[in-house]
Amino acid sequence: MIRLLIAAAVAMSSSLIGTKILIRWLSRLRIGQPIRDDGPEGHATKAGTPTMGGLAVVIGAVLGYVLSDLYHGIYTRTGIFVMLAIIGGGTVGLIDDWIKVVRERNLGLNKRAKLLGLLLVAVGFSVLMLGFTSAHTELSFTRIAQPGIDLGDTLWTVWAVLLIIGSSNAVNLTDGLDGLAAGAGTFCFAAFTFIAFWQFRYPLAYEVPHALDLAVVAASMAGACLGFLWWNAAPAQIFMGDTGSLAIGTGLAGLALATNTHLLLPIVAGLFVMETVSVILQIGAFRFFGGRRVFRMAPIHHHFELGGWPETTVIVRFWIISGLCTAVGLGLFYADSIAAGVTELGR
Repeated sequence: MIRLLIAAAVAMSSSLIGTKILIRWLSRLRIGQPIRDDGPEGHATKAGTPTMGGLAVVIGAVLGYVLSDLYHGIYTRTGIFVMLAIIGGGTVGLIDDWIKVVRERNLGLNKRAKLLGLLLVAVGFSVLMLGFTSAHTELSFTRIAQPGIDLGDTLWTVWAVLLIIGSSNAVNLTDGLDGLAAGAGTFCFAAFTFIAFWQFRYPLAYEVPHALDLAVVAASMAGACLGFLWWNAAPAQIFMGDTGSLAIGTGLAGLALATNTHLLLPIVAGLFVMETVSVILQIGAFRFFGGRRVFRMAPIHHHFELGGWPETTVIVRFWIISGLCTAVGLGLFYADSIAAGVTELGR
């Protein structure tokens, strides 16, 4: 437990201080976020706000993980591989953000290049997990026994790639309002901290040998997101950019895969799923129903903005939705553990 507290505290402090340093440095260099022309009119005033703040999130999480493990800790391959995936996703986003600010346009890497970058990260993570850890290849909800369908190495790799790319893009789509993605990400990583720590307490039931180290990774990301949120809360003094959103999405998927909670992730991260589905419905309706729209604008948070909700109202209400999704996910995880008699199995 002390390691978790150290990880969260160091990550939050590092992110809090690092983000402020980034704001000053980027402002001095006049490196700001270009705003899309077809976005809500109220967002035009945000043009020039420093971006790439996700760099502080990634660095804060790494410091939290590394320093906490110095306290009676053991670095594990599983924990290191998840952290490397987070760094990899953040690197793809950093390249995308840098191209945007250099070109002074809201267009960074093209879709193929970004997909290729995320594909390399996802495949690399899958190969490392299968080759150097005791990762299970069963499709799982809360435990490897549910539903317990063995995918085999090849199908598990395909599934892992889809989960990482889907999760990364879901967080990226949600990152459109000040603090929305960072706040929701904090909820999700806090949930995985609990899940992984619970698995550590009852290893016979969950068969996740490096669960404590995964809890440290999750706590580090939760703390880093929380520290960044101090400066990213509306009105934001800095944006996380793709650097932060892709790192958060990759981290959530990596933790879900490592803790064998693949199918629980869409529930815990329900807000990100909702945002993604809104975009899919909007594009589908526009293409197949003669240009008709389901929402005023997608992702769905812009729909409510254009409907007259103040930005802060949308953010807080969506945080509430995210918190409820996290609570439901944790409730299902705990209910399954009770039904399965996990506590009766002991350690």
